[in-house]
Amino acid sequence: MDKILILDFGSQTTALIGRRIREAGVYAEIVAGDSPLDGAGSGGSPLDGARGIILSGSPESVYASGIAPDKRVYECGLPLLGICYGLQRMTADLGGLVSALPKWEYGGVEVRIRYPEAVPSHVKPFLEAFGGVESFTAWMSHGDTLTKLAPGFIECGTSASGFPAVLAHEFNSWFGLQFHPELTHTRFGSEILSAFVFGICGCAKSWTMEAYLDEAVDKIRRRVGDNPVLLLISGGVDSAVAGALLLRALDADSVHFMYMDTGLMRKNETSLVKRSLEQLGARHLHIVHCEDEFFTALSGISAPEDKRKIIGDLFITIQERELARLGLSASYFLAQGTLYTDLIESGKGVGNSAHLIKSHHNVGSPLVAAKRQAGRLIEPLDALYKDEARALGRLLGLDELIVGRHPFPGPGLAVRIPGEVTREKCEILREADAVFINELRKRRTADGSKSLYDDIWQAFVVLLPVRSVGVAGDARKYGWVAALRAVTSADGMSAGVYPFAPKDLIEISTLITNNVESIGRVTYDISSKPPATIEWE
Repeated sequence: MDKILILDFGSQTTALIGRRIREAGVYAEIVAGDSPLDGAGSGGSPLDGARGIILSGSPESVYASGIAPDKRVYECGLPLLGICYGLQRMTADLGGLVSALPKWEYGGVEVRIRYPEAVPSHVKPFLEAFGGVESFTAWMSHGDTLTKLAPGFIECGTSASGFPAVLAHEFNSWFGLQFHPELTHTRFGSEILSAFVFGICGCAKSWTMEAYLDEAVDKIRRRVGDNPVLLLISGGVDSAVAGALLLRALDADSVHFMYMDTGLMRKNETSLVKRSLEQLGARHLHIVHCEDEFFTALSGISAPEDKRKIIGDLFITIQERELARLGLSASYFLAQGTLYTDLIESGKGVGNSAHLIKSHHNVGSPLVAAKRQAGRLIEPLDALYKDEARALGRLLGLDELIVGRHPFPGPGLAVRIPGEVTREKCEILREADAVFINELRKRRTADGSKSLYDDIWQAFVVLLPVRSVGVAGDARKYGWVAALRAVTSADGMSAGVYPFAPKDLIEISTLITNNVESIGRVTYDISSKPPATIEWE
């Protein structure tokens, strides 16, 4: 099977490059940017089966702490594509110069294409991806630029500020971009990646979700053997898909599900979880009611990272305690529905260069890290993005009501209540969120083709830590302020604001204030990601 090898230097969107390539029907493998490429002691080189190599972006600078690839990357004879830091890395390694910009190039930036009069034949397929246009908008995020091209490279495009943005080598199939084609914000992004994968590397389409499923099942069986597996399940899409995958790979008697009712869940969550798991064919479901423990642990805690780590630690502490009641052998594996986005936002990922955006309770907790270090943690979805996990769930036969559910954070409502989390606040937020979601399911898009819920990537309510003056009847009243959040996205790594019709927002706001007595004011969050995150904490 043809593959594209991706060297991960720590970019938040490295796996998104791989996802775009897999969407095009080609297998993509991500390895740490400084991985040895000779295969010594590993039973094979990452280069085995590769038709091309992509060097990812990075939060670092090549002249500071940025890591460098194995020099064999330039000696193996394969086509190379450097993206952002990857281009700067190639430039520095091959004799060029990289320097700091006087001002960052960030966000949507115009790229102006220069079509050389005499285009080398190996460069033509790459330049054809730009459709013959003179300029287009691309997404950039860098504070460095090329001040001297490496020998043999020609400039095929610049940013609006005149800095190099598209490069090609005169003789070798080496290319570079100072923007991110993997992001949907970049026009021609998919065409550029396809031009490299197919036009330059000559890959054949042979990768499907069915192929991923077969590989995942085989990996789980080989790793788990006859040992029991305990999956911490939340009721969200990720853990449900992970559960369905475990049940496909293993005997149902060896798969145990533990659901913790933390008091931080959505309305009627526990009953929905029980019903969905039974439909999956689960034989062992252990529901733990531990609301009091979570509210006690969170009392007086306001810092987002502190809340996340407390919740993560308590999850594992209770899991260990309840495990003794289940009677599982000491050789059990702990399984989680961790996605790749969880890992990279937590500063994990393939290599060691990603920056921390926020801790996820199933990634950042010291106790979870200990499980991972001991090699007793299974995360069968850790190479997937949310939409890929949904596709896998459909392939596994999960009900669309489960697969189509909006993402829900592992720490639950605690990250939707800025400041201290209390039982009272959770009850208020649960009711407001239920009103919002129910209305989204009822209301249709302008063309009537789908519900607003299905048209939105993720929607929820945030309970703000402020009270606002209002009027109830003829009396003055102070009520909580709720913020509605609804975004569009393809993968969760970037997101736009959902363009509600004013009528829908006004009516939903009225329904919330009329039905949830403690809320006196409703706002709508119009922040995109970046610069904001989807969740508030």
